Amino acid sequence: MSTPFRLATFNVENLFARARVLNCADNADGDRLLAQVARFRAALARPSYDKPAILGLYRALKDYVQVIEVRGKLFSRRGTAVVGVKANGRADWEGWLEFKREEFAEPAIENTAAVLRVVAADVLCLVEVESRPVLERFAKQRLKDLGYDFNMVIDGNDERGIDVGLLSRLPVRRLSSHVHDRHGRSRVFSRDCLEAEILLPGGRSLFLLLNHFKSKCYGTAATNKARRKLQAETVARILTAEYDLQRDLVAVCSDLNDTPDSGPLKPLLGLPHLHDVLAVRFHDVSERWTYCYDRLQQIDYLLVSDPLRAAWRDSGVERRGIFGLEKLTAGKARSFPSVDRSTHAASDHGAVWADFEL
Repeated sequence: MSTPFRLATFNVENLFARARVLNCADNADGDRLLAQVARFRAALARPSYDKPAILGLYRALKDYVQVIEVRGKLFSRRGTAVVGVKANGRADWEGWLEFKREEFAEPAIENTAAVLRVVAADVLCLVEVESRPVLERFAKQRLKDLGYDFNMVIDGNDERGIDVGLLSRLPVRRLSSHVHDRHGRSRVFSRDCLEAEILLPGGRSLFLLLNHFKSKCYGTAATNKARRKLQAETVARILTAEYDLQRDLVAVCSDLNDTPDSGPLKPLLGLPHLHDVLAVRFHDVSERWTYCYDRLQQIDYLLVSDPLRAAWRDSGVERRGIFGLEKLTAGKARSFPSVDRSTHAASDHGAVWADFEL
């Protein structure tokens, strides 16, 4: 006897708070600020300090980062105001930089919950989640009727606090992280490729690979493409090494930050016995869009193995949490009434869902 099952993935762009540097209306401003942060870190790592340069970087970035001083002092102060650089070099103090965060307005939080309540997936991959305690609090406060008794987030490689995680009504049997996978001296994954084994009714296992590939922002186009291609190749290698896509129930749940026709994603999207549920449902690629920056495009995916493809019944994209949906679709669809301004949007992504009979 088969059981209905729904799987979904959604880039929530954080649940309660987000690094302020990510909230720039123009991505070019975010690029510029992150480049300054990198210069600030490099300046702080030197054995001998250029004090005017450090002070200038601090003043330019103080709205976006804070300096944590644990032992010794980097700055000299008059009251609470920073007036100069006290340390002569890295050996004179211990500490680090942290990104400042901004809390979301209540409507944005509630609209994120509204999307998830409409989708009502049995297992839900979430991209850009702050932490496991935050995810658990969100589920208990906003989704308490959906029965998400199991949740998990493992800190990934992005220091801004945008990690992949999951909410599940079904037990999580096993987790495996790939945060330490390397290619040469660099880590492969911008966040993680988090593997999760979900225990289905009847004792079968569902295997999930949760991903968030390198974005097209914050770096050169060539470097970002190369990073996404490496990530796609690595996920494909994990799939072929650890699973039998003709027999196992496997799904890749991801914001891949690129389109189905892109070169970097070919190693993954072209893998035999792996199927995009939106391509199964919609033959017209224009109907699969999950995100809009300069145009409507699909960058979010549920990719499933042969047995899940055989059990597939339906799939789609829940877009009503996106601001300005009526304008984006020439009146064919409307945002939730409560998504009445950009700051109240649940996300600028749609949630991808798929129904199966397992």
